[in-house]
Amino acid sequence: MRSLTLLTLFALLLAGCGGPEPRRPVEVKTGSFFKESVERNKELLAQEEKHIQSIIAKDSLHEYKNSASGSWYYYEVENDQDVPTPRPDDLVTMQFEIYSFENDTIYSAPEIGTVTYKVDKQELFPGLRNSVKLLKEGETAVFFFPSSLGFGYHGDNNKIGVNVPLKVKLSILKIEQEPQELSINK
Repeated sequence: MRSLTLLTLFALLLAGCGGPEPRRPVEVKTGSFFKESVERNKELLAQEEKHIQSIIAKDSLHEYKNSASGSWYYYEVENDQDVPTPRPDDLVTMQFEIYSFENDTIYSAPEIGTVTYKVDKQELFPGLRNSVKLLKEGETAVFFFPSSLGFGYHGDNNKIGVNVPLKVKLSILKIEQEPQELSINK
């Protein structure tokens, strides 16, 4: 009897040494959520771009330009002098206002105030961050941003909701250029 008990304990000990078995997921994710999200975002962008194009088509007073980042804009005040646009690390003093595409004021210039921005070193929403680099000192332009270049799917937690395309009037008041390092060839 004793040998049977020892044999049983030995068998249990060997069976227990098989190592832990990994837990299997209860649900298998296929990545379809991300694919669907990408498709929804593409459709939203296409709708917003179509809306921007309809605004441009109705506006015969302004000449619109397309930026490399995906916004459209026109100048209200253009500086014809041969002066540089802001570069990274330059200090830009600016004012801007944010509107809906229906021209409802979301944030007025007095509400925002004059902003001093170190180019590419401080946080601005993507469309504005890119637009600052397009204008020279003394210029004012009106930009149209799809929601992906605005505050996106999150909004600003205040007045700008989820996936809201924006119209922004931006004025560059002053550009203080950061001294560029000289490279000396030896």
